[in-house]
Amino acid sequence: MLTLDHIDLGDPNLFVESVPHEAFALLRREDPVHWNEEPDGPGFWAVTRYEDIRHVHRAVDVYSSEIGGTSLEDLDQEQIEARKSMLDMDPPRHDELRGLIARRFTPRAVSVWEEQIRTVTRGVLDRALPMGEFDFVREVSSEIPMQVFAEILGIPQGERREIIEIGDRLLGNQDPEFAVTETADEHRNLPFSHPAALEMFEFGRRLAAERRREPGNDIITQLAFEPLTQQEFDTYFVLLATAGNETTRHTITHGLLALLEHPEEMARLRADAALGAKAADEMLRWATPVHHFRRTAAKDTVLAGTAIGAGDKVTTWLVSGNRDETVFEHPDRFVVDRTPNPHVAFGPGGIHHCMGAHLARLEIRIAFEELLARSVDIELTGSPERLRSNFFNGIKRLPVKVTR
Repeated sequence: MLTLDHIDLGDPNLFVESVPHEAFALLRREDPVHWNEEPDGPGFWAVTRYEDIRHVHRAVDVYSSEIGGTSLEDLDQEQIEARKSMLDMDPPRHDELRGLIARRFTPRAVSVWEEQIRTVTRGVLDRALPMGEFDFVREVSSEIPMQVFAEILGIPQGERREIIEIGDRLLGNQDPEFAVTETADEHRNLPFSHPAALEMFEFGRRLAAERRREPGNDIITQLAFEPLTQQEFDTYFVLLATAGNETTRHTITHGLLALLEHPEEMARLRADAALGAKAADEMLRWATPVHHFRRTAAKDTVLAGTAIGAGDKVTTWLVSGNRDETVFEHPDRFVVDRTPNPHVAFGPGGIHHCMGAHLARLEIRIAFEELLARSVDIELTGSPERLRSNFFNGIKRLPVKVTR
């Protein structure tokens, strides 16, 4: 029988077979602000209820992104400063950096891309589906968001796979397939302590140099002419190049898996394309591509009756908030027309709410509108290969077979 003593959210092995939803349900029920010991660290608070998660993300004066960063790693001040991206900042600098490109991701600005996204999606499916058997992640779910974002960001289409490959190694640093433990000390000041960050930095710097010579209407051009430090530009590029692909890719992958596991919901969505927007949000809730974020208490405080000390690590488990029984009716059911659906897959509001939320929703909706409009049957030919990570809810490979 599962008990609180058996739960260690700091162990990525807990997430290899599946998301430990049973453990999160127990925490929400019995210990919603749970102290999680760490064998090689000071320990952290795990916040698992929806409303408490919302409170932490909105109380930026109490729960800081900047003091200790947003990952579970314990960093010294030199590492914090060297790795700091917009995610790891509090106002006012966070607001200044976010404001540089925020206008490009408003609903109105994103809607301009709808036909381009549809064209990209059709092209991806036209190429992938005739293969018959293939890895859905490589051929479809990673291709759609990266092709779209390559245009927005200013990455040549011929180099998009390089960005995906570097991003996989960088963000999959807890997975044996991508980890580089023997050089972790040497690269301690790099994002995720991974040498792939150097490759991403070089990629972004090269593009910026090209845009200074030949400007375009893309984000790289804009950032290349902003008064950013080299460190700010490097981490901005890493954040955009990875966030623009990883989370949407994982949601599309989990979305297909959910439909295959719930054929009655696939049939409903195939029969009524008008459900597409609601289905996209349900896929986001169901997948929750980022498991958690970390904050650091800037002062002594109390959360849900639990005393938290200044300097304590506080983690908000979005994946748990999206299954909170007090907010979502039958949260363990996948329902393509779930209403209401106030999920927190993009964050629960506040200053760090995902800037690309509108673009991601549009890509997910169109991906399944186009896929399900095809007269094809899809089935798994093997088990999903999950990423070993307690940060990303990732699927590395999803082998499928398509028949007409």
